Amino acid sequence: MKLINSETHFDFMGKIKIAMTVSGLMILIGLASILLSGGLKYGIDFSGGTLVQLQFKTPPDINVIRDGLRTIGLGESTIQEFGTERDILIRVPSSEEKLKAIGSQVRDSLGEHFNKADITIERVEMVGPKVGSDLREKALLSILYAIIGIVIYISWRFELQYAIAAIIALIHDVLVTMGAFSIFDKEFTLVIVAAFLTIIGYSLNDTIVIFDRIRENLRRKGKSTLTQVINASINQTLSRTLLTSGTTLLVVMALFLFGGEIIHDFSFALLIGIFVGTYSSIFIASVFLVFWASRARA
Repeated sequence: MKLINSETHFDFMGKIKIAMTVSGLMILIGLASILLSGGLKYGIDFSGGTLVQLQFKTPPDINVIRDGLRTIGLGESTIQEFGTERDILIRVPSSEEKLKAIGSQVRDSLGEHFNKADITIERVEMVGPKVGSDLREKALLSILYAIIGIVIYISWRFELQYAIAAIIALIHDVLVTMGAFSIFDKEFTLVIVAAFLTIIGYSLNDTIVIFDRIRENLRRKGKSTLTQVINASINQTLSRTLLTSGTTLLVVMALFLFGGEIIHDFSFALLIGIFVGTYSSIFIASVFLVFWASRARA
């Protein structure tokens, strides 16, 4: 099935300056947001602490909940709605209490302001600061190992410049997605690390398809320049790229809209990552090949 005729002649390489400007702005805005907010917003997986999820029969007042928590010394906890106005997440920076005990303490502290029978403890999770630090380190290492594996694989299957181009595109995708998480105040958790690894795999697959076509066309390029070969290769794979990305985005959009709060951030990461990954496969990775060739001639 072809969504677009393979004989199209869109001048993708002619839009290099526009693409570089757009990418640069997206990355700079994201990095500025991260710096201004003091870094990424880590979930309890990485920062440590205790999470208590409560469900009320009627939507509660956040300020009243905070007043109740002050009676047990938890007034500085982060309180937010989770999915619906009746579901509340309370994030305690640290706690030495047992899980069951802190859940009951929170519920009891709210008993003066709400009917205790109307409050249900949905879940209580706790991660120690040392465990959180270890998880954060291992999450970063997992991404680093994935990138190293990609460099080895592409260098073996293609050439070194293709591997570098793919890595630059992947770093671009990760930076843009991280920036989006900071801008929209999303939490960075282990689940999001899984989403980032998924994005890396998806973007790499799309990039390799285009690289494979570029390599084939270079063997019979004749008098065509590298820029012309890359343009032709992208046009020839454009139908496949749009079909794959489009159907994947439809599924991820359904998860984002109807999947519930538990996977909302995960699907948000995939939504941004797949869109940006498709864009980077066409523009960022291919642009580097042109840059490499120009440097080699110089």
